Amino acid sequence: MLELMICSLFTILPDYLYRRYGQGKRLGREITFYSVWYEFRYGITTCLMLTVALITVIFYFHPSSTNVTAYFRTIPILPETNGRVAEVFVGFSDQVEKGAPLFKLDSTKPQAAFELATRQLVEVDAAMVMAKVDIAAAEGDIQEAKGSYKQALEELQTKEELQRRNADVVTKREIERLRNAVEARQGALTAAEAAKQSAETKLSTLLPAQRASAEAAQAQAQVELNKMTVYAGVTGHVEQFSLRVGDVVNPLMRPAGILIPSEAGRLYLVAGFNQIEAQVVKVGMTAEATCASNPLTIIPLVVTQVQDFISAGQFRTSEQLIDPQQTARPGTLLVFLQPLFEGGLDKVTPGSSCVANAYTNNHDSLAQPNIGWGRWLFLHMVDTVSIVHAMILRLQALVLPIKVLVFGGH
Repeated sequence: MLELMICSLFTILPDYLYRRYGQGKRLGREITFYSVWYEFRYGITTCLMLTVALITVIFYFHPSSTNVTAYFRTIPILPETNGRVAEVFVGFSDQVEKGAPLFKLDSTKPQAAFELATRQLVEVDAAMVMAKVDIAAAEGDIQEAKGSYKQALEELQTKEELQRRNADVVTKREIERLRNAVEARQGALTAAEAAKQSAETKLSTLLPAQRASAEAAQAQAQVELNKMTVYAGVTGHVEQFSLRVGDVVNPLMRPAGILIPSEAGRLYLVAGFNQIEAQVVKVGMTAEATCASNPLTIIPLVVTQVQDFISAGQFRTSEQLIDPQQTARPGTLLVFLQPLFEGGLDKVTPGSSCVANAYTNNHDSLAQPNIGWGRWLFLHMVDTVSIVHAMILRLQALVLPIKVLVFGGH
């Protein structure tokens, strides 16, 4: 209607002025209700053609969409393992901070595993202390074995020297006994040294490996124990949290509740524009929106991202071929609109339905020195008619409360 009124100022009104003052025709005489079409046929025809052309230009170069929503992602509250609820720290609907505990599962089994791993670690530490004692005892045995070996060797050497001087002084049997004693002392010394080396190897290699295994088992038990308490990953609002003490939780069945991040739905709007506008909507375009949850307010926006594919064409691989006829509804071009100023969406409730306009800006093209006169005039006209779409959006913002509250069945 607004476009028709504007076009009539340039078509029907000049036609009427020409008929009235140029041809001298008067209303009620030559110009009657029945002769309007014949008298104003050129103006009416031109007005209709100009109106259609104007509407096409406005809606193509300054696209509009009623499929605009402040989408937000929720986080399901799930444990990492099965278990029975032992404690609940939040209510059905509650505000939580990041890192705050939400609920705790029965931790008897992982607590026992942690205690067992801790005891094993203590046992390894005790074994390391005993290994040090064994090394000290082995050193004492080595010193004792060395003394016995030295004494037996000196006695053997003395007896052999006496026998060499006088064979009748020391018998051959005595010499053999002393040689056996020296070999025995030598074996005892070797055994003592081996015992020390074994204790040192145990202290430096075996026990550290056992301690590392015990520490790993303790760490694993601690991880399993930590899984028993579920914490809030982000600051937000807990909703539909109906979990109670004694409930059995299974992460594969259903979540215990939903955590809505505090910034969810307040960062950008997601709009679905018509596919025919894919060549017009570009990153950096200015836009405006009005939302049902924040009526009578125009929010300035900017296009930050344009999805380069249509979601309606998505399919999953299966044993059945896809028929294009199955896509009954044509998809839309997904566009992300971010507030031009900080806090622009603070008063918009996440999930709210909105109406948005995007405006083509030809300032850079008009600034080129070699632009033709016809293109210059056309681009100026395109930028000028954006005010019509801006006025329509403001009228929608004014009519929206009346449409919902008065004509919406209330």
